[in-house]
Amino acid sequence: MDYKAAHLLSLYLLSFVIARDFKPEIHLYLKINLRIEKAHTEMNIEKFQNIGPSKIEMAFQRMGDHSRPMVVLIMGAGAQMISWPDEFCERMISKGMQILRFDNRDTGLSSHLHDAPEPDFIGAMKGDFSSASYSLSDLAADVIGLIDALELDKVHLVGASMGGMIAQTIAIEYPSRVKSLTSIMSTTGSPLVGQPDYPALSNLGEPPYTDKQAYVDWRVRSLKAIGSPVYEFDETSSRKIAAISWDRDHDANSIIRQSIAVLKSGDRTSKLRELNVPALVIHGDADKMIHVSGGVATASAIPGAKLKVFEGMGHGFPKELWSEMIDLFVEHVNLSE
Repeated sequence: MDYKAAHLLSLYLLSFVIARDFKPEIHLYLKINLRIEKAHTEMNIEKFQNIGPSKIEMAFQRMGDHSRPMVVLIMGAGAQMISWPDEFCERMISKGMQILRFDNRDTGLSSHLHDAPEPDFIGAMKGDFSSASYSLSDLAADVIGLIDALELDKVHLVGASMGGMIAQTIAIEYPSRVKSLTSIMSTTGSPLVGQPDYPALSNLGEPPYTDKQAYVDWRVRSLKAIGSPVYEFDETSSRKIAAISWDRDHDANSIIRQSIAVLKSGDRTSKLRELNVPALVIHGDADKMIHVSGGVATASAIPGAKLKVFEGMGHGFPKELWSEMIDLFVEHVNLSE
């Protein structure tokens, strides 16, 4: 497999957080009012240092009434917390939820593993994981470390794409910390399901990480290619988020490291069959990045899971579906409280 094909497979994870008895040590807390001048936006970002077994720094936002059910939003490979749109989060809050969104390691303002070995994606495709810096279990432990630092007990997990894989891993490895699981446009890790539509992605090329405008253009083109064909593509919002993402972070190796983490972690199907947690699986039947078979397999594996397949939805969150999708989240959370 050449680099281009390998990179396309890494895009499979594009979208758009092991120690079970771990108790947090003292965490250095930082609050930042981040002004990104070129993007003309302002975000109130909070950070904890010394998070989880890996002792990383994690940037996050906690929003809503702290007495309400806590919903932890987990984004996918290469995607930052801002890929959960502000308005989407505000609508969830208006429905009685509190929200925690954050940057996974190697994305946004959380720790980047710049000193890690050069990631060898083609080697990982062949089964050589010597260049892997971490696994989905480590990303799951990061999330547990963050909710420990926030002194939260049990939470509701909502994960999209690789974020769905992380949420599944948390439910498998830390079942006592999970009230409910929602897995969106994700898969089980089995190579038999959830594969990307390679021909549809073949013209995207590599992301240009040395030029902001070129990167924004590429990101918009990519999101449009994997988006929902029957719903309007919001190019203005997509450009804005891509520009902010560049200003926050443009680490060329991060998505490759995260992709290798997914490959290293393997198939979760047998472990998903052992879960005892209320589960909701959401997917689109037009998803070119992770075929709908990945969502169907996830729902089939988890005992009692509910499956919702949206007609015409691709790998993203079309605004026309927000109301119905949020209602599904809120109902699932309330039934699991």
